[in-house]
Amino acid sequence: MLSAALPSTLSGRLARWGLTIVAVYALVALLTPLLLHLGVLPDPNAGLDNPIYAAPSAAHWCGTDRLGRDVCTRTLAGSGVALQVVAIALVLALVIGVPLGMVSGYLGGGVDRLLVLLMDTLYTLPVLLLSVVLAFLLGRGLPNAAAALCVVYVPQYFRVVRNQTAQVKAELFVEAARSLGAGPLWILRRYLLRNVITSVPVLLTLNAADAVLVLGGLGFLGLGLPETIPEWGGDLQQALTAVPTGIWWTALFPGLAMFVLVLGLSFLGEGLESWLAGHPQRSS
Repeated sequence: MLSAALPSTLSGRLARWGLTIVAVYALVALLTPLLLHLGVLPDPNAGLDNPIYAAPSAAHWCGTDRLGRDVCTRTLAGSGVALQVVAIALVLALVIGVPLGMVSGYLGGGVDRLLVLLMDTLYTLPVLLLSVVLAFLLGRGLPNAAAALCVVYVPQYFRVVRNQTAQVKAELFVEAARSLGAGPLWILRRYLLRNVITSVPVLLTLNAADAVLVLGGLGFLGLGLPETIPEWGGDLQQALTAVPTGIWWTALFPGLAMFVLVLGLSFLGEGLESWLAGHPQRSS
């Protein structure tokens, strides 16, 4: 188990806390649809029968928003939405960025220069700005938000994997395999992949923390998901005019949920980086 293998240092403790936080969010994301189906939690979009801007109480633990919707339910349901969008986006970015980085770093030449130019162009743009432009072009919706985030993070995987591939391909064991007649695909799969993939888990975790914030930013700007889908950034945007009048709960709970998840992912990424640094990957 990862938690058992983590060192008992500060970074190891932070990683355990991060792993616990992420596991709790994942559990909430899995249980919330079931609880909604069983009627234990109220519909996150049903507010006609509830008072608007009701303060936290026994009936509504986190209060209600401007439409009378239960803030607690929307915050819990937002966990699943955030994890789903971020997971889809980063898995797609991983699937696209890692192979492109390996091919570019191994082949070099014109292919490498073209891919580097394209990825560097995307990489130089601020993450939020690029995601806003893409979300505006694609429109609102869960698949479109995931696609916008995917494009944003592909260059990061490409750059890391390409640089490591360029270094590893000069190693003696790669030269030996090439001299024995091994083809490029065999070398990439058998020798290079296992040596360049070690930094990806750390990057994946840190990107996940960043992606949660970017998704929240898109929702806050009205470019993320439709209002009918519970999403923390969108709920914060709707609470913007209510907070100055003393209706604090509409912003506190979704904002706190986003903050804790980002904190947990950051802790986990820091711990993974420390753990992998103490367990170097064998080169053959």
